[in-house]
Formats: sequence, C-alpha cells, structure tokens
Amino acid sequence: MALDRRTFLTYTPAALSALALQWATIDPALAAGATNGRRVDPAFVDWLEKTARDLTSLPTAHRQHTGALLDGHLTTVVDLLDHGSYSSHLETRLHALAARVNQTIGWHRFDHEHHAAANRYWHAAVHAAHHAGDTDLGAGTLSDIAYQNIWLGQPRTAADSLEHALSRTVHPTARALLFLRKARAHAMLQEPRACYRDLAQAEKRLNTATDPAPPWCAWMSPADVGVDTGRCLIDLGQPRRAQDQISQGIALLPPARNKTKAVFLAYEAESLLAQGDITQAAELARNSLQLTQQIGASRCVQQIRDLSTTFAPHLSDHSVEHLLHDVALMR
Repeated sequence: MALDRRTFLTYTPAALSALALQWATIDPALAAGATNGRRVDPAFVDWLEKTARDLTSLPTAHRQHTGALLDGHLTTVVDLLDHGSYSSHLETRLHALAARVNQTIGWHRFDHEHHAAANRYWHAAVHAAHHAGDTDLGAGTLSDIAYQNIWLGQPRTAADSLEHALSRTVHPTARALLFLRKARAHAMLQEPRACYRDLAQAEKRLNTATDPAPPWCAWMSPADVGVDTGRCLIDLGQPRRAQDQISQGIALLPPARNKTKAVFLAYEAESLLAQGDITQAAELARNSLQLTQQIGASRCVQQIRDLSTTFAPHLSDHSVEHLLHDVALMR
C-alpha cells in the first residue's frame, strides 16, 4: 500500500470490499527515516496537530466554514511528507495527521453530496493511517466509506467491508461504532438476527470502554446506540419500538451535534409517519429541515426532501402543507 502525493490528490476510488480486504491483510511498511529535503521542525508539527484538532472539534454549525482551511492544512502536510527531511517518529506523526485531516475533509465532501470526492479523501486516509500504524483510525475511515454506502443504498458492500475492518480494530469504542454501522446494514438487508447480534455487540463494547476513545470516535455515546437501534427497527418494520429508542437517544444529544440531531429527527419523523401520527411527523421533519439550514449539509436537506414525498397522501394536514412549503423553498 505505497503512499505518495498522488494518493492524496488523484486517487481513483476502487471497490470498497477490495480496499477493506487489502487493509485487513497487508502489514504496514513504514518508509525509512528521512529524505533529502529541508528538515521538518517538530514544533511546527506540534502546531499543525493542534490546529487540526481545533478545526475538527468545532461545533457542527461552524464546520461548514472550515473547508478551505482544512484543504490548506492537508496541502502543507503532504508537502512536508513529499519534500521534507524527518525522523521516523515525525514521519509517523505526519501520516497520522494526514489521515485525520483527510478523514475530516471526506466528511465535508460527503455532507455536500460530493460522493466521489469524499471517497477519494477517505481512501487516502486509509492509506495514511496504514503508514502511521494506526489500525483503529484506518478501520474508522473504512467504516466512514461503509456509512456512505449505507446512505447510498448499498448495504451489502458496507456489511462485508465492516467485517474486514473489525478484524483489526482494537479500542472498544471504535469497535462499538463499527458494530453499530454493520447492524444498520443488516437491517437494510432484512437480516434481523445479524442486526440484533451487532446491536448487542455495539452496546457491550461501548459499556466496557474504560480508556479515552480515539478522537475520531470520541463522540460515540449511548445516544447513538439508541437512535441507530431505532433506525434499524424502522428498517425491520417495527416503528413503535423504534420511536421509543429514537426519542430517548435524541434527548441525550449535546447541542454541538446538530447535524446528527437533524438526521435523527428525520428518523423519528419517519417512525411517527409509519404509525399514522401525521401531524407530529411533519413537525419533526420541519425541525430537522431548519437544523440542516443552519449547518449547511445538503445531504441532510436531501434526506428531508426524500422523506417529504411520503407525506403526499396527507395534504389536508396543515403541518404537512407547511412542511412541503418549506421543502419547496429549499430547491
């Protein structure tokens, strides 16, 4: 899994299953300690790492404004790797930093429905994490690609790749996230036994975590397990049970996670609609739409657009009328 500048800038997405299998079976081979370029100052790498942490930990509503900063950050890191002279320790840090920034930029592209670009950045993050020897970060990025596949209606690819990713994931919180995403894939595939097994594993792993979680999954909480359990139950045709799980999970979300809340509110609206509670479902869908306007995530807007079409038989309800009006204004 050789890494060079082209990996970051022009990597063409390959089949996720092939990438996941390669990642799971090939040992990393870190390059030799230095090149012939200018020496990289460790203090500068310290600053790059701190700035990246600051940029990636901003509240969701602010992250929509950091795209250019993160792009510039990545260019700097790649230039250092490409032209600098550094110890093997600094090289590992730079690869790890490149992986984290690529992962974040991938989410920016995904949120704006630039799916091919998101895929390229996430592939690059997998390679960089591999060179850094960070198997959890590599697995986490593979699970991001799997989440994209789930979002795009390709659950079998997601389930297979997550199985590979889990083979080398260590931290309990990281494993919990991967099991949770695999459960969703199985629910979409109408495989309830596998879904419930993965949900149980996700809850168990999250509850047994004692050491701090890696930064890329530190947000993972019982709220995510609860709501995603509800999402799975919707897919498995159990909207009433889903409603309880989703509403409890949403209540636990902090304000900084408004993007997640927007997605979760859409899930709750879907479960209420399936139960025949048209008015409440439409009101929650409108709340979700309002949040998406604040955070600038067009994929979340599209989620509500898609959901709004299922309200068409209920045009006599004033809440539905308001929802469809608001959706029309977003076009």
